[in-house]
Amino acid sequence: MRPRVYLETTIISYLVGWVNRHDLYVAANQEFTRDWWAQRRHDFELFASAVVVSEARDGEPERAAERLAFLREVNLLEVNDEAEQLKAELLRGAALPAKAELDALHIAVATVHGLDYLLSWNCRHIANAFTLPRVYDICWRAGYEPPFVCTPLELMEGKQ
Repeated sequence: MRPRVYLETTIISYLVGWVNRHDLYVAANQEFTRDWWAQRRHDFELFASAVVVSEARDGEPERAAERLAFLREVNLLEVNDEAEQLKAELLRGAALPAKAELDALHIAVATVHGLDYLLSWNCRHIANAFTLPRVYDICWRAGYEPPFVCTPLELMEGKQ
């Protein structure tokens, strides 16, 4: 069985965005994401949620259409009551600030559906070494095993 990966919106966005010539870190992350998609995505079972679809629809129509095309290759998970409850716990437990409600929902959806990884370039609220211990603790206390949160670079090398 292939490991199951939740793709947070930044992953889909980096696949189709113009290469950022003003921020070399973002440009490099875009290239890492495209390389991961081309070389490694078939090693994983890919998932997203209606939250990702909604966010992918925003912005310039041509780019939105490209993002939605990538999402056709991904299984969609339900944003259920359990995910909404866990999202509230993550926000209430101060693992994430109130303005990061959608970020908390990405984590909650991936967690309640038992995914192995959550792939994200959102290092402010999701793939953040300072907040993840609290996020994981809240998930464990709620009775869930959280996914390992990482970037495409971390899932580029090695085999399961």
